[in-house]
Amino acid sequence: MSDSIKSGNSKQDWPDNYRKAAEKAKDARIRAFYQAGCPDPQTPIKEVPLVALDFETTGLDADHHSIISIGLVPFTLDGIQLGNAWHQIVRPQLPLQQDTVTIHGITHSEIERAPDLADVLDTLFQHLNGRIPVVHYRNIERPFLNTALQWRLKEQLRFPVIDTMAIEAHLHPNRNPSRWQQLMGKQPISIRLADSRTRYGLPHYAGHNALIDAIATAELLQAQVQHHFSSDTPIGDLWV
Repeated sequence: MSDSIKSGNSKQDWPDNYRKAAEKAKDARIRAFYQAGCPDPQTPIKEVPLVALDFETTGLDADHHSIISIGLVPFTLDGIQLGNAWHQIVRPQLPLQQDTVTIHGITHSEIERAPDLADVLDTLFQHLNGRIPVVHYRNIERPFLNTALQWRLKEQLRFPVIDTMAIEAHLHPNRNPSRWQQLMGKQPISIRLADSRTRYGLPHYAGHNALIDAIATAELLQAQVQHHFSSDTPIGDLWV
């Protein structure tokens, strides 16, 4: 069994943070998110409601790019609740570039008909409240969501996530071979979503669709826990 995943957020008292944040929140949706609570870090992961979350964006910089689609699916270690999955295209603040269309397959006409993120926040929060988000690479979902909320609500969220990419990085600390090792034929170990899934024998899914990537992330976490941790692993050992 592997030890805990370390990050700057690992020592946070998230349940207490939520209680304090609920008292300060001005927007009712932000307040309800915090009031839904956060599990004690010693809670076994098998008892924690999870939601796999993925954003497709126009770029990688939350200050200069925008969310264009949201995909999420609630799940536990026992199963993925596909009937409650949600996928939504949203209109970005900046014009859609052609190279983005090529990557995501979301067309200009779909964007023009799409609502602003502000119009779907109620639905988004309904899925997030009371669950711990699971993402693959936390430097997308958290900063992009907070930039969007700051722009529209003048508030942000602080919450823990389970990052399946961080877990893979933790499991493969020597994934980038030295120059000498490369000369000897050792290949780097990729911790990208598709490559990580391959190591667990999970099927290949077409990428760059927010809902498909969310489902792929949920399946990956289930496999990671099964192979390297335990259903009794405290949630606080995994969130970052």
